[in-house]
Amino acid sequence: MALANFLLDDLGVFLNDPFGVSATSGSTTAKVLLDQPSQVLAGDMVLHTDYQITAKASDFGTLTAGTSITVDSVAYTVRETRLIDDGLLCEISLQKT
Repeated sequence: MALANFLLDDLGVFLNDPFGVSATSGSTTAKVLLDQPSQVLAGDMVLHTDYQITAKASDFGTLTAGTSITVDSVAYTVRETRLIDDGLLCEISLQKT
């Protein structure tokens, strides 16, 4: 089997345990990677967390701003969805609700 076909068929391997967490939006539930990087802003006075998930585009690539999504049992609202690289994966910026 060609490498490209393997990646298409088994893309979920990258999103499974031990790093993947469950996400649900509407009737779709799938594994995603959750990033929660913190930034210090305003001269070390404000700590800001920028929530983002990486998911298969076929699962969540059509989510639009304002859509509700639950990630790892926490409620979020979609801020922006971007396809990355070849379009098989997407990055979704989130805001905690």
